[in-house]
Amino acid sequence: MSEECLRYDDSPVSIVLCCESSENGWTTEDLVFLWRKGDPVQITQNLHLPRFTLEKFLTEYCNSKTNTGAYSCLKVDLLFKREFSYYLLTIYIPCCMLVIVSWVSFWLDQNAVPARVSLGVTTLLTMATQTSGINQSLPPVSYTKAIDVWTGVCLTFVFGALLEFALVNYASRSDIHREQLKKQRRQFDFEHHPALETDHMDADGPTTFAMKPLMGAGAGLSLAKARQCEIHMHPQPPRRCCGSWLSKFPSRSKRIDVISRITFPLVFALFNVVYWTTYLFREEEEAPPHP
Repeated sequence: MSEECLRYDDSPVSIVLCCESSENGWTTEDLVFLWRKGDPVQITQNLHLPRFTLEKFLTEYCNSKTNTGAYSCLKVDLLFKREFSYYLLTIYIPCCMLVIVSWVSFWLDQNAVPARVSLGVTTLLTMATQTSGINQSLPPVSYTKAIDVWTGVCLTFVFGALLEFALVNYASRSDIHREQLKKQRRQFDFEHHPALETDHMDADGPTTFAMKPLMGAGAGLSLAKARQCEIHMHPQPPRRCCGSWLSKFPSRSKRIDVISRITFPLVFALFNVVYWTTYLFREEEEAPPHP
């Protein structure tokens, strides 16, 4: 008996195909192998593997013909199916938990820099270690496996959560700088334009504020004629639903966190739907027929 091939499919619940053949140096003139009809292969009833389950077997002939003669050959394909519960508990669920833990930083205060950086770096290093351990436990192959797609996307989500905090930190510092500029501008306007009084301004409705008389009473005008001028400001047209909701958060850094709380879980859920739908349906289509 000689082992010819060992093929690992790229599906998460894929079938592993192990081919074994039986041949010798006798030509067909001296010896011919034939499969017995009915029950060609006997399998031990108590056969159990920790990670695989024997699904079925396929028998066929692999006769060969060379310059020295024709040789008889038998081949059996043993089809094993992965124990998905083992990979679900050791790979898929831990990766999902790491990705979800990385989203906790979206709910932390934007000024909690040490906590958010520590959480992002820790989850990223843990995910990288998990990916390295998974690759070491599987045989090296030249193609991309389903587990490679899963770990790669999970690592991307964790890394994206860390980059999101960098963007939030930059937006927070930018907001602070902008507020300082506005404060300086208001102070400058107050010092150089004292005639404008804005004590009665209301940003939500019609606004009316008074202006002091530009001409004094000594210029020939009576106090009755030197009445204050009123400027009426009409409210802006109503915003859209999303815009009005985001307007509740005045700072851009807070808006980024709020959007990330919704975007990251939705995109990850969409990836799970596409991932499991693609590989499970392809597994059913590529499953070999029963012997």
